[in-house]
Amino acid sequence: MSNNNPVREQLHQTALKAPSSSGVYFWRNKKNDVIYVGKAKNLKNRLSSYFSGKKDIKTRLLISNASSIEYITTANEYEAFLLENNLIKKYTPKYNIDLKDGKSYPVLRITREEFPRLFKTRNVLHDGSVYFGPYPDAAALDTFIDALYQIYPLRHCRTFKKRDAPCLYYHMGQCKAPCCGKISKDSYNEYFGEISALLEGKGIETTARIEAAMKEAAAALNFEKAARLRDGLRALMIMQNQNVVESFDNEDRDYIAYSREGELVSFTVLKVRGGKLLGRDNYRVTSLNEDDELSGEFMSAYYTSKEEVPPTVFVPTKEGLSYLQKWITEKLKADAQIVLVSDNIQNAARHTAAMNMAFHNAKEDIIRRMRERGDMPALEELRDILHLPHLPVRIEGFDIAHIGGKFPVASLISFYNGNPDKKNYRYFRLKTTDGYIDDFQSMREAASRRYTRLLNEQADLPDLILIDGGIGQVNAVQGVLKALNLDIPVAGLAKRDEEIWLPGAFSPVCLPKRSDALRLLQRVRDETHRFATSRNQALRTKENIVSVFLEIPNVGEKRARLLTKKFMTVENLCNAEVSAVSQCLSIRSDEAAGIILAAKTLSERRKKIQEKQMQSLKTAGTTVQTAAEAQYIEDLADSALN
Repeated sequence: MSNNNPVREQLHQTALKAPSSSGVYFWRNKKNDVIYVGKAKNLKNRLSSYFSGKKDIKTRLLISNASSIEYITTANEYEAFLLENNLIKKYTPKYNIDLKDGKSYPVLRITREEFPRLFKTRNVLHDGSVYFGPYPDAAALDTFIDALYQIYPLRHCRTFKKRDAPCLYYHMGQCKAPCCGKISKDSYNEYFGEISALLEGKGIETTARIEAAMKEAAAALNFEKAARLRDGLRALMIMQNQNVVESFDNEDRDYIAYSREGELVSFTVLKVRGGKLLGRDNYRVTSLNEDDELSGEFMSAYYTSKEEVPPTVFVPTKEGLSYLQKWITEKLKADAQIVLVSDNIQNAARHTAAMNMAFHNAKEDIIRRMRERGDMPALEELRDILHLPHLPVRIEGFDIAHIGGKFPVASLISFYNGNPDKKNYRYFRLKTTDGYIDDFQSMREAASRRYTRLLNEQADLPDLILIDGGIGQVNAVQGVLKALNLDIPVAGLAKRDEEIWLPGAFSPVCLPKRSDALRLLQRVRDETHRFATSRNQALRTKENIVSVFLEIPNVGEKRARLLTKKFMTVENLCNAEVSAVSQCLSIRSDEAAGIILAAKTLSERRKKIQEKQMQSLKTAGTTVQTAAEAQYIEDLADSALN
C-alpha cells in the first residue's frame, strides 16, 4: 500500500496525536460502520504501531478498509478491557471475529445465607447475594479466593446442612464447622465483613493479616503456602480496581461532563444501558456562558423527548440542579432524576470514577480541538494587549522548582502557534542557588544560560518570554536580556490574582476571566510549573537512589550503604578518623586511609566545579560572553543534566 495514500496518512496522523493513556479504539469504514474494536494500555503507542513495520494480511486489510479512527479513554487498562468486550458485542465488528465468544467475565459471589460462602461465577442472580467484579483476569480471581481460604476458616460445602460430626476441613483447621454449631452466626459473618472491606479497598487489617500469615508460613518453612499468600496479595491489586464499565444493577443512566478552553466547550456523555457502558458521545460547542450555566444549556439541547432521558442523569456540578430537575419533570414529562456525583450517594466510588472517565474524554477532545484550530485568537489578542511587534508564534516559559533550596531546577518549555512543542523543552540544574532560596537569581541563571547559547548558535529567538512570577522575576530576566543586547518581550503571570506584569511596570495588566490571551498564558504557566516540579521530583528520587559515595574509588554498593548510614555526607567522611572508617567497613587501616584521602579529593573537586560555575554565570549575567566562555557554561549545564 502506498504511503502517498491520503486516507492512510490521515489515519496515521490521528494515531500520532492520540493520548498516551489507556482506552478503547475503533476503526470505521466509509459507511461509518465499526469494523474493528481494540483496547490499549497506551492509545498513542498502540495506534501508531499499525503504521510501523511489516504487518500481517489481516492488519493490512483493516487499514485499507478504514476511513477513520475514534477512541475512548479510560482510567486504566482494566476498564478498557471490559469496555472493549461490551463494544464488540454491540457492534459485532468484521475484524473482531476471534473475540466473539459471547462469554461474560467472572465475578466473586457472596451468598445470602445464614452462613455464607464465596466462590467464582459467571452468572449473576438477583437473589440478595453480594457480587464483586467483574474481573477479566480469571486466574487472578482464583488465586485471590485461594488466599482467602488460607486465612479465613470458611465453609467449602455447596449446600449447608446440619451435621453431627464436622468434615475433614474442620480437622485441617480450614473451616469452623458452622454445620455443627462450632461457631456463632455473628462471629462467622465477621469474616465476610472483613473480606467485603478488603474488596472495597478499605481492608487494611485484612491485608495485614494476609501479610502476617505469609511471614508465619515462611518462618515455618512452609514456602508453598507462603507463595500462595504472596500471589493472593498480588491478585488483590486487581480485585480492588474500581470498574465503571460494567455493574450488576441493570440500570440505564448517563454521565455528563465537560471541559472548556475559553469559548470552546466539549461535552462527553457516557451512556450506560442495562448496567453496561455501551458508548461515549462527544459534542463540540462554543459558549460564552459561565461554567454554572453550561450543563443546563447543553442538556436542554441534548434531551428533546422523554424517551431519550434515562432514569438517572449524573452531572458534575450542583449549579442548576433544581431547575434542571423541574425542566425534566414538567417539560419533558420524564420520570428521571438529576443527580450530583458526590460522596453522599450510594456506590459513590463507582459513579465518581465514571464521571472522571467522562471528564477525561471531554478534556482530550478539547486538546484535539485546540490542536486542529491552533490558538490564533489568543495569539492575536496577546499581541494587541502586550503591544508586541508581531504575533507571538513562539513563546518560551520559565519556572523554578526546589524543596527548601535543595535540588533547584529551572524548566524551559516552548509553545508554538499556541500549542506545546515538547521537543524544545529543556531543564537546567541550578548551581548559583543550590542550598538556599533566591528565585530572582535562579531566573537570572536560567535566562543567562539559555539565551547566551542561542546567541552563540545564532538560533531563532522566541517572540515572547513568560515568567511564572511577578515583577521581581520579570525585572531579573529583563536585566539579563539587556546585558546580552537582546530585545525579546518579557511578561510574568502571578498566580494569586492572575496578573500580567511587564518589565518596569508599576501596576499589572488584568484581563477578563474569559480572555483567550489569559487562557493561553495560563496554559504556558501551568506547563512550566508541571515540568519544573516533575524534574525536581526526579532529582530527589535519583538522590535517594544514587549515593555520592559511589564516586569514591574502591567503594561499591555495599560500602556506600554502610558509609551513608555511618557518616551521612562526604564532608563527614573527610573529617572521620581512620579507625572509624576501618571499623565501619571491616577493612585494614591503610585501605580506610585511602578511602578518606579519595573522599577529600572528591570533595575538593566538587567545590572547584561549583565555584567555576558560579563565577562563569555571574559573568554571563553582566556582559555578552565569548563563544568559548558561553560554550563552557553550556558544557557545565550538560554535565549537570547527565
